[in-house]
Amino acid sequence: MPAAVFTLDDLKLILRTGAGTDEGVDLDGDILDTDFEALGYESLAMLETGSRIEREYDITLDEEALAEARTPRTLIAFVNEHLAAIEQRA
Repeated sequence: MPAAVFTLDDLKLILRTGAGTDEGVDLDGDILDTDFEALGYESLAMLETGSRIEREYDITLDEEALAEARTPRTLIAFVNEHLAAIEQRA
């Protein structure tokens, strides 16, 4: 069975369903290196996003590391590193 991979599309879906989108923010644009706050997602929205990722991927994320993931690129990398570590232990 192939390892689970967390993609930008997965993140966008979780952001839209969990916290919605601010008017004027285009999640379909080039957002990989845009700070979450600039996208309208502050700490509470990011906690909800982390919770949804944990539930959907059946993982536990470190809250401090999650808080340090300031852009979609860093969050995606963080989640994928976690998923890869779990896959290696299996």
